[in-house]
Amino acid sequence: MSKRFGNHAMPLVFAACLSCTYAAVAQSQAAPLNSSPTTVQGSAKVTAPGSVVAPAKSFDAMLSSFEKEMMGVAGAMPAERFNFAPSAAVFTPSQKTEYTGVRSFGAMLIHVAQANYSYGAALSGIKPDVDVKALGELKDKEKVLAALDASFVFLHRAMATLTPGNAFESVRGDATRASLAGGAVAHGFDHYGQLVEYLRMNGIVPPASQK
Repeated sequence: MSKRFGNHAMPLVFAACLSCTYAAVAQSQAAPLNSSPTTVQGSAKVTAPGSVVAPAKSFDAMLSSFEKEMMGVAGAMPAERFNFAPSAAVFTPSQKTEYTGVRSFGAMLIHVAQANYSYGAALSGIKPDVDVKALGELKDKEKVLAALDASFVFLHRAMATLTPGNAFESVRGDATRASLAGGAVAHGFDHYGQLVEYLRMNGIVPPASQK
C-alpha cells in the first residue's frame, strides 16, 4: 500500500480505523442485543440467546420434553404386552444373553415413576402424597399410566421450587438441587431407550419414529 499511495496511506488507514472505533462504541451504548428476554418468531415468543433463564423454567422445559416422549412410549404398548420382558428365547442359540430378573415393560414404567418421586422429593424437600413403594404392585396398563402421569405432576411441582439462590445448594455431597433435577431426566431417558427396544421387539414403531 505504501508503494502505491505513498505517505498519504497511513492517515487514510488511521481515519478509517477511527471511524470503525466510533461506530463500535456507539453500538455498545445502544440497547444490548439480548436485553429483552424474548424475541418474536412468527406468532410465538422465543427466549433470546444470552437471556438469563430461571432454573425452575429451564429444568421444567427439559422435563416436559422427556415427559412427552415417555408417555408416548408408555401408551404405545398394548395392555396385554405390559408384562413383556426380553428373554433368551427371542435370540438365536449362538447369542449368549442373560435376562434373569430384567424388568417387564410395565415394571420399568413404575420404576421411572418411583424415581420421579424420589428425585423430586430429594431436590425439593416435598413429601410425595402417595405410597411410592406400593406402586410396585400395579400391573394394569391404565393404572400404571395414571401412576406415571401423577409422578410427572409431582416432579414438575418439585422443579418449580428451584431458584437462582438454591439451585446449587448441596443436597447430599456434591449432588445439588439442580444436578438432581437434571439427573431425574437423565435417568428417565436411560429407561426410555430400553422401552423403545421393548416396543421394537414386539413389532411396534415407537411414536417418536413414526412418520
